[in-house]
Amino acid sequence: MTNLDAVTAWVENYRAAWLSNDAEEIGSLFTEDAAYFTEPFAAPWLGRETIVAGWLDRKDDPGTFTFTWHPVIVTDDLAIIEGRTAYTAPAVRVFRNMWVLRLNNSGQARQFTEWWMQEPDE
Repeated sequence: MTNLDAVTAWVENYRAAWLSNDAEEIGSLFTEDAAYFTEPFAAPWLGRETIVAGWLDRKDDPGTFTFTWHPVIVTDDLAIIEGRTAYTAPAVRVFRNMWVLRLNNSGQARQFTEWWMQEPDE
């Protein structure tokens, strides 16, 4: 079940895991059999252990970015989120994020899509 409170809690927990890069924090976001889609034509990361390993392989250093977000739509089964990630190190870069999130009744993601596109330099 998905509602704005559950989505907000999940995004805040995601942000905390993003800042800590703690394997247990990351893993607690996802169901045991979750699917994490990282790009349109790539195979998803399947299962909590694979998701944690993939995350840690691509981790960001804490304190090198800011993240803001807002929900586009939240239904009983689905949340679509737009985000903006601004990195300050190692180089200044800004990305727009599109997330598709499906939570279970316990507030864990059973399916998560995270696509990001870099803003062009002005």
